[in-house]
Amino acid sequence: MTELNKLPRNPEPYWRDSVTLSDFPQLKEDLEVEVLVVGGGITGITTAYFLAKEGVKTAIIDAGKILHATTGHTTAKITAQHDVIYDEYIQHFGEENARLYYEANMEALTWIHNIVSTKHIECDFSFQDAYLYSTSEVDIQKLEKEVQAYKRLGIKGDLVTKPNLPFDVKAALVMEKQAQFHPLQYLKYLVDEFIQHGGVIFENTTALKVEEAEHPIVTTNQGFHITCDHLVIASHFPFYDGMGFYFTRLYAERSYALAVKTKKPFTGGMYLSIDKPTRSLRSVKVHGENYLLVGGESHKTGQGIPTIQHYEALVSFTEEHYGIEKIAYRWSTQDLITLDKMPYIGPITSQKRKIYVATGFRKWGMTTGTAAGMILRDTILQRENPYIDLFHPARFKSDPSIKHFITQNADVAKHLVKGKVEMVLRRVDELQNDEGSVVAFQGRRAGAYRDESGTLHIVDTTCTHLGCEVEWNEGERTWDCPCHASRFSVDGDVIEGPAEQPLKKLNE
Repeated sequence: MTELNKLPRNPEPYWRDSVTLSDFPQLKEDLEVEVLVVGGGITGITTAYFLAKEGVKTAIIDAGKILHATTGHTTAKITAQHDVIYDEYIQHFGEENARLYYEANMEALTWIHNIVSTKHIECDFSFQDAYLYSTSEVDIQKLEKEVQAYKRLGIKGDLVTKPNLPFDVKAALVMEKQAQFHPLQYLKYLVDEFIQHGGVIFENTTALKVEEAEHPIVTTNQGFHITCDHLVIASHFPFYDGMGFYFTRLYAERSYALAVKTKKPFTGGMYLSIDKPTRSLRSVKVHGENYLLVGGESHKTGQGIPTIQHYEALVSFTEEHYGIEKIAYRWSTQDLITLDKMPYIGPITSQKRKIYVATGFRKWGMTTGTAAGMILRDTILQRENPYIDLFHPARFKSDPSIKHFITQNADVAKHLVKGKVEMVLRRVDELQNDEGSVVAFQGRRAGAYRDESGTLHIVDTTCTHLGCEVEWNEGERTWDCPCHASRFSVDGDVIEGPAEQPLKKLNE
């Protein structure tokens, strides 16, 4: 890799580096509200904003800082073109429900555009046509089926053979007048408005458990209690399962992104390949200059090749087709996918009508997270909403849910066994500075990282969720679980659930 193509040492999304967000205090006393929202991403903030505007006393708590998790790592496409999905949805859910999915996401896009326009929010919003494309003859049939689904659902779009890309494309399917923006500049406005309408936000406040009662009570990591009439869990992976068994009904994928100053210009539009490995393209303004945001390389969390190689693959792709002047930012994200690929939005179970969940957006949280805010607002306020039944978490579609349930949980079992019988050959004293690995330590499997100063950080690799063995993520310097996608820092602290407890430190 040349000096010009060199990756930034630390992963940091452009969105977070280019906006100043307010700091909010940690909760230090008991609290009573009408609605508590756990999770400060686009779903939680949008839901809370809608409710506060209706005069509902609402609070947001976040385990870290708001907008620093999945929403802060998005590619920020505002679109209803969510990969090749509509033909599949027609087969599994029927034509009416497939159309409702499209309409829910288009309603979200329209709402975002209207508030950006009427409130003059400076967030680089622009309409763009969105394209699904294939570089191989093999996948053309998928696009042909999808365009037929578009026609059945009344979606404006058609196949084109020559999209404006600098490489050979066999076919592309366009969905017209979609959009892109700077998500954190947009959400900063919603946060400010939420506060203006009486909302409160507490950061570094982790929800640990829920006491189910007429009024749910959430206990935080500092031992304080929040009593509410309604609890919205928008924490990406639900921190509270409520016997909904979400860890068996969701799986996680990681994907990667680069913000690149290219030698050749990118001429606009939003592109996503249906080939593997995936490639996502859109323009982005970085400090006033035109950059290309290149994404893709999806894989199941904790599995596959060393993660740094996914970044390197994106670098090679960009250099080959556009040329690289500078790589300004690199980052990755983790997205949750449901068994039937339809998000879960609504009561966490059929019996728990005052606790709600919103998750499984399958990488498309800008529109679906906004739609979730509308659905949850209307559910809490007991209003009609045409999308409530479609996204209800208690649904079960035997095809494809049974097949995917068996496949995903067989994969979990495989990695559970693999981690327990793996021969560990490396020793702690073999690690170089800024290197991590699974090692043999005091006669057991352990995870070790030697930081740049030479200090060792050694943890037990047994995930505290259900006992799988975590693996080293070189690209992010984290320990990732291949079974249910929990992620931990080099010191074992939980970065992402479903795990709630840290990994045990072994060298203290």
